[in-house]
Amino acid sequence: MRYIPWDIEKLPQLVNLWNSEIGAEFPMTGKLFKQNSFDDENILPQGSCMAIDDQDQLAGFIVSKTWREKINIPRDGQTGWIQVLIVRSSSRGQGVGSALLKRCESALRESGCKKVFLGRDTHHYFPGVPIEYEITKKWFEQKGYQAAGTESDLIHHYQTDEKSALPELTDVQISLLTENEKEPFLSFLQRCFPGRWEYEAHHYFRCGGNGREFVVLKKAGDIIGFCRINDPDSPFIAQNVYWASLFQEPLGGIGPLGIDRAERKKGYGLAIVEAAVSILRDRKINRIVIDWTGLTEFYGRLGFKVWKEYQQYYKEL
Repeated sequence: MRYIPWDIEKLPQLVNLWNSEIGAEFPMTGKLFKQNSFDDENILPQGSCMAIDDQDQLAGFIVSKTWREKINIPRDGQTGWIQVLIVRSSSRGQGVGSALLKRCESALRESGCKKVFLGRDTHHYFPGVPIEYEITKKWFEQKGYQAAGTESDLIHHYQTDEKSALPELTDVQISLLTENEKEPFLSFLQRCFPGRWEYEAHHYFRCGGNGREFVVLKKAGDIIGFCRINDPDSPFIAQNVYWASLFQEPLGGIGPLGIDRAERKKGYGLAIVEAAVSILRDRKINRIVIDWTGLTEFYGRLGFKVWKEYQQYYKEL
């Protein structure tokens, strides 16, 4: 078995291996894999590699990340992520996964990481290990990974005759973000939600976003809340529409969302989700996913149910 550096020339083989192993539940496309596993500036090349067997076939691969992107947003430089580790079924039990993991952890450690998570990376595929992957969970536990909480993806399919109207709120306006509101919006995120959500918004605008993916709440002209929505026309494939090819009809996504702390407990959170649903349905999208959340009861009030579940894992390096 040979272990070679991460190489975009292997993109078709990587996607084929992914789909042969987990594509029934998580169907991968070349566009999505390139976006998340090659174009992301936070990929750690030394900790991302491929295993090639004696027949010169791809036997497995691992992708790791740490905070490497040059952007003026506070991030934890001592945290690393393993985005994905897949070994071909016929090559398991031969130490391939262990060898890939050892190389990855060594590179993360050398880059200054003190803690590594499974998933949860920038442009992640999963917030943990899919809950039904019992063998995978036990394997990582044997490698020293500790289980933490669980997260869920939720889904709801609205009937075409089911009504979804924009809520009416006193003294608060709900609208889509406009291009000339970009800077006030980013300032709002920096003040209220610094870190990942702020970073994702900056990335969205760098990808050509014009605001149509953000529902905002405004009071006296100031932004006090937001909710992101995604659909097939969005400029970036977002996490809540990754697995759209599982369905024949278009898939939409909702989240993340946040309300200024000073404005909470006034019903604004549920209202902005209702607005997001209404806008997506106006775009002829009836099946909607909310990803990576523990707020199943909150979203359940609008009919969303658990679709996929994940077990979080981490390891101190």
